[in-house]
Amino acid sequence: MAEPSTSSEPARPPPWTKPLRAPVELLGDLSIFFAQSVAAIFRPPYRVGLLFNQLEFMAYGSLFVVGLTGLFTGMVLALQTVYAFGLFNAQSLVGATVELSLSRELAPVFTCIVLVARVGSAVATELGTMRVTEQIDALESLGRSPVSHLLLPRVLAGLLVVPALTMLANATGIVVGYMVAKGSLGLTYGDFEYGARYFFRPLDLWYSLIKSYCFAAAVTLIPCYIGFNTQQGAEGVGRATTTAVVSASVAILLLDALTTRLLLVAK
Repeated sequence: MAEPSTSSEPARPPPWTKPLRAPVELLGDLSIFFAQSVAAIFRPPYRVGLLFNQLEFMAYGSLFVVGLTGLFTGMVLALQTVYAFGLFNAQSLVGATVELSLSRELAPVFTCIVLVARVGSAVATELGTMRVTEQIDALESLGRSPVSHLLLPRVLAGLLVVPALTMLANATGIVVGYMVAKGSLGLTYGDFEYGARYFFRPLDLWYSLIKSYCFAAAVTLIPCYIGFNTQQGAEGVGRATTTAVVSASVAILLLDALTTRLLLVAK
């Protein structure tokens, strides 16, 4: 009599747990993806030329749009605060409000969302196209690591570029905010500077830098991950680009809420 066969396959989780497992699995995959890129930093050869190509694309190519974002953000913020504080005769707080709002919140968030639209979409499209046309597979067959060749230059460039562009948005917004406040209200430089200097602390700039470093991972890492895992040809590339932009934008807003809470508690 034949003995019943015992299956060694692990039990599959029930289907209703898929919505709960998907975010955890995605976070785990992103963590492994990021760990691979960090490990590639210490593994030669170092592709400095690829890094400078990405720096040129992300930094030089984004100067205009980031400067424009900081310009209009500072302009609108100054107009709104001039009107609001004018109701309470508190015009001396305009400079402090513009400086605090830009450095702590608006400059890093708006800069990174603009970079996701420009850089993140391009990264996801480029890597997705390379995946569906089997160029990444060709790199692997030649013995080259796709992580060090494609992922690492983009992630490192993002970590270097995003904080610098955030500082550019800060400076542009504050200067334009002063010009708008002076033109619309006749606010003197002394009044604007008094509010900004009285409430300014070096920690405010660290807010921008810390947030921009956290957001830089979302700007480059998420589009790289989605581009690397693109499937289904040209249709999949378009879907991957859309998914990368939406996912990175949502991640930036989520990280903004988390870092704001942590920084306010730790101050």
